[in-house]
Amino acid sequence: MGTDTNQSSVKRTAKSTTVNIATHLRQMAEKNPYQRAVVYPVSRDHVGNVCYSHLTFTQLDHASDMLAHGLTRIGISRGVRTILMVKPSMEFFALTFALFKVGAAPVVVDPGMGIKRMVTCLQQSRPEAFIGISKAHLLRFLYPRHFKTVQRCVTIGRRWFWTGATLRTIWMRPWEPFEIAATAADETAAVVFTTGSTGPAKGVVYTHGAFDSQVRCIRDHFNIQPGEIDLPTFPLFALFDPAMGMTAIIPDMDPTRPAEVEQDKILEAVINQGVTNMFASPALLNRVGAFGKDIGIKLPSLKRVVSAGAPVSPANIEQFSAMLKPETQIYTPYGASEAMPVTSIGSQEILSQTAPLTEQGYGMCVGRAVAGMTIEIITITDDPIEKWREDLPAPDGEIGEITVQAKWVTRQYFDRPEADASAKIADGDTFWHRMGDLGWRDSKGRIWFCGRKSHRVQTAAGDLFTIPCESLFNNHALVYRSALVGLGRPGAQHPVICIETLEPVKGKTRRLLQRELLELAKSHPLTEPIDHVLFHPAFPVDIRHNSKIFREQLAVWAQKKIGPLPDDDEPA
Repeated sequence: MGTDTNQSSVKRTAKSTTVNIATHLRQMAEKNPYQRAVVYPVSRDHVGNVCYSHLTFTQLDHASDMLAHGLTRIGISRGVRTILMVKPSMEFFALTFALFKVGAAPVVVDPGMGIKRMVTCLQQSRPEAFIGISKAHLLRFLYPRHFKTVQRCVTIGRRWFWTGATLRTIWMRPWEPFEIAATAADETAAVVFTTGSTGPAKGVVYTHGAFDSQVRCIRDHFNIQPGEIDLPTFPLFALFDPAMGMTAIIPDMDPTRPAEVEQDKILEAVINQGVTNMFASPALLNRVGAFGKDIGIKLPSLKRVVSAGAPVSPANIEQFSAMLKPETQIYTPYGASEAMPVTSIGSQEILSQTAPLTEQGYGMCVGRAVAGMTIEIITITDDPIEKWREDLPAPDGEIGEITVQAKWVTRQYFDRPEADASAKIADGDTFWHRMGDLGWRDSKGRIWFCGRKSHRVQTAAGDLFTIPCESLFNNHALVYRSALVGLGRPGAQHPVICIETLEPVKGKTRRLLQRELLELAKSHPLTEPIDHVLFHPAFPVDIRHNSKIFREQLAVWAQKKIGPLPDDDEPA
């Protein structure tokens, strides 16, 4: 598999078709020229009412044309890897589609991962151009060696003490149509970095063909119709809206901290704009749902809510559903940066069928494969698998690694051959992607998620899996969340359950709770090997979702609390 996106990223074949994700925008401008494409909250009046600005599909298409001409003039053209660090705004949409039109490859990193990790990811992409707001350009001077490959810069706003173009200077007027680059289906469209919350952050190479297939899959699966209105609280999902004919309402929030969102501003946008579709992380869903349920707000305009990025608890779903019409569902698609979506399930099936089974240790049901997606559960191994074999799939009902294949599944990481070897399996002219997640398939064709492969606890008697085990402890009235970790060497690990309580517990109450949880562990075959319960004041979690637990850090903490265990000093 190739590793350099500067030369189309992946070697193209003679049969490769021409696809460019920007053509969807142009088609919408032709079909619905005066429909609003992007709506942005620009200010508030003297009594606090929000004031909006907007671009129609024609205006957005023309704006991206003018910027595409300007980008080409300064040398940002086909194949140029370009860092894009712009806040959700009108400019964000126009610049992104301008980059697609010229055939450049935007490099996108989630700022929620922290500055040091972010600049390391940007360095890995070997960027050739940098487009960003003034504060973003400071990174080039604070971390000069990370950006030494950058040759062209564009500042959104005022330049401080650097040179280069500005958005104003590349905005080429008067408007002239821009001929969209005839990019191939397997040509790089963008490099999108994973958050690194479940492993090292890696640059996922998206092709124009993968983007195009992904847009069609999401649109068809959720039956999204042109003219709908979306509130995408995660900026990257907003980019799909113009391609699907939806109006994107940019929310008044810090997208890097959804767990701290101002609830009334989200509800205000839904009500003001008649939002029909809403994407929300589980953290945002929980915060807004609790607020809305308490004050009795109803959101009748919503046709569907989509929540992804981390596991969504049934309690979270039930709470938010209190604001929706009875027929409106909350969908929880499962996937990853490398493959999204893989499966999907609606709130009605979750609350009526699968939630009680989750509480009994079956895992978390993530639904059935979406149309066009093929899923195989393969026998667990940490070794690379070079080629697909018929003996790889595990029997139905057995927990294994979730492995997927579809047109929108990404083929490679940027310049990470070792990651490609670990995550990709060649299968003739196509390939399989290993999700790194464990799960099993039931008799109804549904997939049940059982946790990350790297988080399983490998004891001498067999493996323990995080989600099934933790769900049993989470049923206790005093437990907020739990985390299973393993101490010692794989194959002889000692399982420990770490507990974060809803409220601090001390003294006699803590000792009583500890005894109850140990008795609970011994009462179920899934958790019977667990003989250590530790209480942690606040789990280390990812910044964005506040739900992906850093179990590796908990394992180090648990080892210090417990001390040496039998067999710790035996050679591996």
